[in-house]
Amino acid sequence: MGILHRLRDPESDISLARRMRQKRFAFFRGLVDPLPKPLKILDVGGTQDFWESMNYTQPEVATIHIVNLQAPASRHSNITTLDGNACDMPMFGDGEFDVVFSNSVIEHVGGLPEQEAMAREIRRIGKRYFVQTPNLWFPIEPHFMFPYFQFLPLAGRAWLLMHLELSWGGRSPDRESALATARGVQLLGGSRFRAMFPGARIYRERVLGLTKSFVAYSGWSD
Repeated sequence: MGILHRLRDPESDISLARRMRQKRFAFFRGLVDPLPKPLKILDVGGTQDFWESMNYTQPEVATIHIVNLQAPASRHSNITTLDGNACDMPMFGDGEFDVVFSNSVIEHVGGLPEQEAMAREIRRIGKRYFVQTPNLWFPIEPHFMFPYFQFLPLAGRAWLLMHLELSWGGRSPDRESALATARGVQLLGGSRFRAMFPGARIYRERVLGLTKSFVAYSGWSD
């Protein structure tokens, strides 16, 4: 595995992503663990691995629904996995969940209209929510670990993806797939992200004084 992949691999011992995730999830635990159990939780775009690491796989602790475009089979009796679109979840009612959680997903659902639609659905469905996304203005693009990748023209990003091993799948085999990969990440700046979650608190994850990512969270008391 190359050094760039190790730096962003959450399982690597040198990974910045791992350190940031551990700190972020400790912050989330501090919010969610004190809540009365069992909780009803919706994870938008997440994995069962996360809830296993949280030790939330017992029915007396939580019932969890995980929505993905293509959902794998559930491994736990208290976890329901569903095929669905984060931007439109009519199967869930207003305020149905105690907590809606989403980690590094909103930047992958499409452009601004899709991102705003996902934010509206999260606000509608959850009594509380916790939504994280990387910062557009951080100098290292976190998905490709390339400086200022997000500000290059689309054609330039596609060229890099075809000639350098920046994505998890290695080099893109052709221009069409490279363009699709580049379009698949639409990072958000702080002002735009904050506007999607009016009234929410914003937690900033910082590296060397720079904001690497944002968390919008709401519904918890002081």
